[in-house]
Amino acid sequence: MALAKVPWIDPVKKGQVWGYLALAAVVLLFALIRIRLLNFPLERDEGEYAYGGQLILRGIAPYQLCYTMKLPGTAAAYALIEAIFGSSGPGIHLGFLLVNSATIVLMFLLGRRLFGALGGVVAAATYGLLSASPAVLGFSAHATHFVVLPALGGTLLLLCAKESQRAALFFWSGFLLGLAPLMKQPGAFFVLFGIFWVACPEWQGEPNGRMVGWRVLPWRTLLWQIATLLFGAVLPFGLTCLALLRAGAFRKFWFWTFSYAREYGTTIPLWRGMHNVWAMSLAVAAGAFFIWLLALLSPIPLLWDSKTRRQIIFLGSFSVFSFVAVCLGFHARNHYFVLVLPAASLLCAGAVSAGTNLLLEWGASRKWAVLPALAFFCCFVLSLLQKREFYFVGDPVTLCRKVHGPNPFPEALQISEFIKNHSGTGERVAVIGSEPEIYFESDRLSATGYMYTYPLMEAQPFASMMQKQMIAEVEAAQPRFVVYVDCWSSWLSGTDSDKTVFEWVDHYVRARYHLVGIVDEVNEGTEYHWGDAATYQPRSKNRLFVYERDKERRP
Repeated sequence: MALAKVPWIDPVKKGQVWGYLALAAVVLLFALIRIRLLNFPLERDEGEYAYGGQLILRGIAPYQLCYTMKLPGTAAAYALIEAIFGSSGPGIHLGFLLVNSATIVLMFLLGRRLFGALGGVVAAATYGLLSASPAVLGFSAHATHFVVLPALGGTLLLLCAKESQRAALFFWSGFLLGLAPLMKQPGAFFVLFGIFWVACPEWQGEPNGRMVGWRVLPWRTLLWQIATLLFGAVLPFGLTCLALLRAGAFRKFWFWTFSYAREYGTTIPLWRGMHNVWAMSLAVAAGAFFIWLLALLSPIPLLWDSKTRRQIIFLGSFSVFSFVAVCLGFHARNHYFVLVLPAASLLCAGAVSAGTNLLLEWGASRKWAVLPALAFFCCFVLSLLQKREFYFVGDPVTLCRKVHGPNPFPEALQISEFIKNHSGTGERVAVIGSEPEIYFESDRLSATGYMYTYPLMEAQPFASMMQKQMIAEVEAAQPRFVVYVDCWSSWLSGTDSDKTVFEWVDHYVRARYHLVGIVDEVNEGTEYHWGDAATYQPRSKNRLFVYERDKERRP
């Protein structure tokens, strides 16, 4: 029986079936890649979120024992992951796998809504590839991935809301968009995009894509829709503030996420910030050069094709707001570029769809019309092969070294194991350095809320106060173990102007602690010295010292 004669499968449904099958293949491919690297060592941002989630599960409010300038949404998401998959690195990465898979599905739905089934598959495949790229630290569960998931859900609902004009959809779209900045502040630009798109006139055209005019809604209707969207967007933040106020953590929350965050975000001058963004943009693009080239060239076919031209304002504005979110503060680190990956994926989807439409309009046979999709597939495969060591070959620890260099992320796990085996669950640990993953892996409470020592070293007005506060907290807690991280990457201290912390830690451990371990990152491989720590002489510039409190001085 011919397929066309089957009553429940017409050409449109057949295309949908193949679209879903292709989506399933994309999700499965990147799920298998991530499963292979579940043991990828946690890096310090993951350690911060994981420890924050661990504290939430213990009933300790955010900002009480974990100071951070990020809003608490990602820590709450980590808490949910830990509750389901357990408090471990592989458990965190398994939860991240599900977050990434859900985002790929949303990319498919958004791409399909804008450009049809082919566009949906291209958008999903592009996002899956770019989000797993080592160029954006794609194997680590950074907050930006948790920003993108609700932002895409809110954007998809926003398109449905503008089509149906249903108030409930505007509210839920705003609510999802409002979850994005709760994960990390730059997510607020997706809320601003939502407001812009509600106010933007709608394209009125015929089925063939020819423009016949714009539909401008009455200003009262627009104001009501924007107000509904804003109410939904503000609600998550408002509920968070109320919860923190009730927990007695609001003052610390406000200081870290607004007062200090403002200082942090204004330290880089414009000229230097633009250079940072440009240099990192080139580094990220090099991770999948042909895919990024396709995204950059996409406006050409998009404007040429009458069917896709109607989406150019949406794509252009979505890309601009996403890129501005990346540039916020001009620090421009690799994983910040995750925020622009959905826009790049939709541009690729539009380019392939527009190219296909143009070939069909020019009278080409369906054989030639597959050329854009085939070209994309070749770029996709080439990009996979370009990073085949990461996707298919290398082991997690080796790849962690290639991505993060001498940062002591693999070493943190063994240090944590030692602490866990030689201390009780109620005893405290102090990490003098920026390695919060040690708190999480050892499952021990921190002696101080300072997860990072970076703020203590920065040229900002709170630095001296922060140093004194950290010292006071550690001394009051009397931790069983002190881990001193003697690695430049854990301090980023470029001056000798303020050595308060360094002078204090040397005096403090000499008077109350004895050396029980040295972790030395020598060229031949990391050496762990537990029994002979007192006599061993470190040979590298990257080393960690583990001190245990003298028995007579333990509380």
